[in-house]
Amino acid sequence: MNRLRRRAGPIGGAVILALLGSVFGREPFLDALGVIDGPSLAVAFLLGMGTTFFSAWRWSLVAEGLRLHLPLRRAVGDYYRALFLNAALPGGVLGDVHRAVRHGKDASDVTLAAKAVVMERASGQIVLLCTAAALLLVTAPVTADRVQPVVLTASGVLAVLLLVGTAATVLGRRGTFPGATHPRSWAREIRRGLLSRRTGPRVLLASAVVLGGHLATFVVAARVAGTTVPLARLLPLLLLALVAMALPLNVGGWGLREGTLAGAFAAAGLSAAEGLTTAVVYGVFALVASLPGAGFLAVDGLVDQPGSRPNR
Repeated sequence: MNRLRRRAGPIGGAVILALLGSVFGREPFLDALGVIDGPSLAVAFLLGMGTTFFSAWRWSLVAEGLRLHLPLRRAVGDYYRALFLNAALPGGVLGDVHRAVRHGKDASDVTLAAKAVVMERASGQIVLLCTAAALLLVTAPVTADRVQPVVLTASGVLAVLLLVGTAATVLGRRGTFPGATHPRSWAREIRRGLLSRRTGPRVLLASAVVLGGHLATFVVAARVAGTTVPLARLLPLLLLALVAMALPLNVGGWGLREGTLAGAFAAAGLSAAEGLTTAVVYGVFALVASLPGAGFLAVDGLVDQPGSRPNR
């Protein structure tokens, strides 16, 4: 059962990609690779640096609120590793498990470190949902009526699935992390990690900047893919894709994101193939932005080799 649960996400992602390929063929994927150039990759890489830094700062703030030592420099390196592992391995969340366990071992409390990762991810999704709801209200005059309830409802459903899936994956079984699911401990730690006067405003600021960076990257991807619709009509669709891409129903990040954006474009009266191409371009951008994580992993491998550390 556990093996099936671990494979369900990658299998689902592969099925989605297969269906997209059967419906649209290879053209949207080849078009995406054909329109990406050096300047757009450079912009995506710089935006990725910014979002990674503020994501790591958010994680460090949550850990600090839980009284776990996590220096910002260390958090940035571990976050890059997690991004690369999420992109390189099936499931899309194994990198988060890696950083939770790595930090937990150093802090001598794997359970609390895992909770810090779950709360850090959850804070970003809460800001994402609130932003999506507000944007739909503001853009109501220029957003198709049929798109508003679709985007809002789908965002809510996907966010709930995301938080449950991330918590279950990062925390693991109850026997693995004793006390990890105790409601009282969660309430106390959420107050410390997310809602304190010292931590809360800074976590909110970091989440807003991270969301802005992801949206900016998606807008660049859409423009590179040839989408010319106004931002007021485009942003709600991209917000939905951002929620979907965080769900562990993918193969290295690929699958649900592409299916969601193709469907969202179609629901908005746009070209589904164009939405698919936009998602593929974004996927390439995200992969390039995560590449420093491979460097951090390589350095870890060199440091861990026998004889690589000085005698003490």
